[in-house]
Amino acid sequence: MNYAGLFRMDGRRAVVLGAGSGIGREAARALDAHGASVICADRDLAAARETGVGEAYEIDLLAPGAIAAAATDLGPLDAVVLTAATNVRKRLLDYTREEFDRVVELNLGVAFEVLRAFGAPMVEQRRGSIIGFSSIRGTTVEPGQGPYAATKGGLVQLFRTAAAEFGPSGVRVNAIAPGVVETPLTAQIKARPDWYDAYAQKGALGRWARADELAGAVVYLASDASTFVTGSVLAVDGGWTAVDGRFDPPAS
Repeated sequence: MNYAGLFRMDGRRAVVLGAGSGIGREAARALDAHGASVICADRDLAAARETGVGEAYEIDLLAPGAIAAAATDLGPLDAVVLTAATNVRKRLLDYTREEFDRVVELNLGVAFEVLRAFGAPMVEQRRGSIIGFSSIRGTTVEPGQGPYAATKGGLVQLFRTAAAEFGPSGVRVNAIAPGVVETPLTAQIKARPDWYDAYAQKGALGRWARADELAGAVVYLASDASTFVTGSVLAVDGGWTAVDGRFDPPAS
């Protein structure tokens, strides 16, 4: 075993769906830095190009047939990373059905289509890694996070089922569960200092994550460093789900 090259991805091809900003952008850059040929796929082609690595590819994940077409267009892949997601922060009694459907369609419906479209050729080629993003909200909730939390918990179970079904063909399927990360999706919170600070103090590290701090987990799950890891949920949450966080008791 060449442990020095455990995370290298030279000669391998990876697509990042949602590479135009935030975690997706940093994941694409990290995969490129480890030698992968990266396709930066995003609805915003200019943003995908601004990621600055690999090849830009325009895709609207919600357009009928777009995901299946991309799986054909892009050819054989060694890793697929799905980061695209949306949220509507409202309490259940204030939610509309249209808002619920919008969150479910992107966060869970797209995950289903990605597993099917990209998973099939990987199963046929008998290798590959599919990586999706859950969240701390897949296991811990708060008011205003109902449909989002349901999709993130649902993604985990969908990915675990895919891991069980694709595993005999050598295809691995895993999820990453971030905590609070400074991305465009959390701009609403960052605009409120009291809200932002309360979240920072909840985790063991006492701060928010930067998007680049999720990139290592993506490289790990895409590379040979994780060849016996599948069906897992890798928490990258600064200790959010490990500690209580409500009160720091006195030392004695």
